[in-house]
Amino acid sequence: MGELSRRKKDATTTYRRLAARERQRKAELFEQPVHQLALTAGAKLADVVEVMAGMSIQARNIGRCAAVLKAAYGDPRRPTVLLGLAGPLIAAGLRKVIRDLVEIGAVDCVVSTGAILYQDIYQARGHGHYVGSPLADDGELRKLHIDRIYDTYVDEDRFWDTDTWIGRVADRLAPGAYSSRQFLDLLADQLDDRESIVATCRRRGVPMFAPALNDSSIGIGLTEHRVRALREGRSPVAIDSIQDNHELVQLVVQSPATAAIYVAGGVPKNYINDSVVMGYIYGLERGHDYAVQVTTAVTADGGLSSSTLSEARSWGKIKRHANYAMAWVEPSVSLPLLAGYILGRKLTAGRRRLKLEWDGSRLRSLHAAPRSAPRQGRKARPQTRKASHRSRPAPRSPRQTGR
Repeated sequence: MGELSRRKKDATTTYRRLAARERQRKAELFEQPVHQLALTAGAKLADVVEVMAGMSIQARNIGRCAAVLKAAYGDPRRPTVLLGLAGPLIAAGLRKVIRDLVEIGAVDCVVSTGAILYQDIYQARGHGHYVGSPLADDGELRKLHIDRIYDTYVDEDRFWDTDTWIGRVADRLAPGAYSSRQFLDLLADQLDDRESIVATCRRRGVPMFAPALNDSSIGIGLTEHRVRALREGRSPVAIDSIQDNHELVQLVVQSPATAAIYVAGGVPKNYINDSVVMGYIYGLERGHDYAVQVTTAVTADGGLSSSTLSEARSWGKIKRHANYAMAWVEPSVSLPLLAGYILGRKLTAGRRRLKLEWDGSRLRSLHAAPRSAPRQGRKARPQTRKASHRSRPAPRSPRQTGR
């Protein structure tokens, strides 16, 4: 018993006492306790997201992303908000979330993979996404003309029909090169679905870019159009990706400030970042003022999708002193949280929409117009029209319309 007491005494005497400066520093690091989330029956999504900033792990990062968005939408310079979209977002059920962000004026420009905009068009034409299983018999699905996107099914027959429809729309255009923005606007003009992302962007004057448009089913439809045109001795339509660069960099350099929201990564993330790098062509070197990214990509592989926003500062893509945050949370969870925060806090209430005037590929002017849309929180009028794929009059060339 005496031996045990002696050992305890020895252990206490070997434990180093902190110096006064160390105790002061320790107290500083202990100033902010981790917030323990307390949920109530009436808890509101925006309140929960805001409280997350005081929690830990990815909850804290979601809260930080929300704080960056609040600052961006509250900036009196009215930053131009560029939304980058990648991943299976429509299959995940986020179509209306994205559409509503456009509708309330939270987004000034969309940069997306072709697949996301294609699947929006597919739904706008009356087709659907269906609950499936990642453990499905893919051989059987192939025989049934069912395509699987992880745990979601789509109809291959209806995909083929949509591919062909896109090719037929291109058939009616004057031959020549179009930016993805111009072609997507023309596709939007054929849609009759107010829940469509593409149609809502067109109606609200929000430009859409798909820099890798060819790497999607839209590209498949355009390829069919090209083969058919060449067989018939006609000149086909082509998508000019460098014209995309030219158009987007003009939007960036004419904006007093910019904010980037990256949902996942991929080509849209890099494209939005390169748009500020290309500013040097116009004598402007300025990174994004605000940036938020939600992703699950692993940073250790050195890939672009996962490259941190801090790393982007070294390239000049984001300002050295920018307000930015990242959350490693899968977008089907993280985007509704952040969109719900924007809606719940009414961050875009009174925010004026951008008015862009194009002369072909030249952005003639960009300015904030008086807000004409109803404020958030007002009851929307019931929509009576349903999605339809009825044909509309043949679209006119951008050279005819000045777009």
